[in-house]
Amino acid sequence: MNATPRTGEGDIGSLRVWVVSDGRPANENQCLGLAEAVGAVPEVFRLDARHGWHRFLDPVRSAAGFGLKGPPWPDLLIAATGDDEDNIIICQLAREKYGVNNVIARINDPRNQPYFDLLGISPTVSATGAIMGLIEHEVPDHGLIRMLELRKENLEIVELTIDETANAKGKRVGSLRLPEGARIISVVRDGTAEIPDEQTQLHIGDQVLAILEPGKEDELRRVLLRD
Repeated sequence: MNATPRTGEGDIGSLRVWVVSDGRPANENQCLGLAEAVGAVPEVFRLDARHGWHRFLDPVRSAAGFGLKGPPWPDLLIAATGDDEDNIIICQLAREKYGVNNVIARINDPRNQPYFDLLGISPTVSATGAIMGLIEHEVPDHGLIRMLELRKENLEIVELTIDETANAKGKRVGSLRLPEGARIISVVRDGTAEIPDEQTQLHIGDQVLAILEPGKEDELRRVLLRD
């Protein structure tokens, strides 16, 4: 495992950021961008087949493997390998063994998201999930599209498009029987977004953004689109 600081010592003020990578450029560059987006110059630690995540198990050997003298451990660790199991273990060990409070994990297979959620590893970044979201957004008449998940708050933001068959066509927002806790937070019409009130009337072509609890999507779809 090699330590490769991008520049300097990897510290910006009091913020120390590590990116743990397997050396694959696509994986590594995505997570370097995350670190640099918060104004940090991260240190990069590349795992290899002989010296994998098990180096984290021993503070002395792990530090030596990184090419460091030891603590301080980072304020933020980003696990950016191409293996979801490695990323889970790296984040768990960093958080539970070394007290790294802030971890971000790259998810390679979106189907593994529930395992990260179960272990409380958040936030996560999934390139595949982001691409799928863009594809869904461009597919006409797709129905309900998940735009953003707020896992800690147990909420999500979804988008729906009102078409000629939608139940909500021509109705005012205040007359809709939305699922409990759900709110319409924006209506985009002809490229212009507005914050709706109870008197806002929905028209064909409107893009509706709503916030609601996960699991209530079908109920919202029935209210706004069709039974």
